[in-house]
Amino acid sequence: MLHLSTPAIVCATRAHGETGVIVRLMTEAHGLLGGYVAGGRGRNLRPVLIPGNVVEAELSSRSDSQLPSARLELVTSRGPWLGEPLASAAIGWATTLTATSLPERHAYPALWQALGALLDAICHAPSARGWAAALAGYETLLLREMGYGTPDLRPDPDDFPAVLALLDLLGTRIVHHALAERRHDVMGARAVLRERLAKIE
Repeated sequence: MLHLSTPAIVCATRAHGETGVIVRLMTEAHGLLGGYVAGGRGRNLRPVLIPGNVVEAELSSRSDSQLPSARLELVTSRGPWLGEPLASAAIGWATTLTATSLPERHAYPALWQALGALLDAICHAPSARGWAAALAGYETLLLREMGYGTPDLRPDPDDFPAVLALLDLLGTRIVHHALAERRHDVMGARAVLRERLAKIE
């Protein structure tokens, strides 16, 4: 039996049935959690279920084998950045990577904090030059937390070409390690982001 209330970051959504949505949430104490949001495709809840949003989540189920029901209350919206191609691509990639690579119900408190900080940086930095290094740091941390060691490469955040080179190296490691057993073609989202980052060199 599950019943908990926790802050969470919306990482992925999938339509289920006529009006419902299955959501994957990143939490600090419980890691990734799946839940069913009744009426999630309705006008009132669609803005709440934007990937990257911070929500207050209540999840409950009668057994561990049952998908929990989820009720979400919006805390921080990433909606205003959906119209910005680079920020939108970065938010989409960070949340998709998280939802696709991590196992459910395994706590990664460092990743929870780093993901929140990365999303804040994407939304509030003046340009991608202000958050590209943070994205590389998040990808590095995710690989390490999953048990895949990575070189401790920390280029100067102001050296944008070096940051992009590190992102290219990390992309290869993500494909071969974090996403090696996943069938989802999620690297397409990263390719779009990398292409957009190249345009601001």
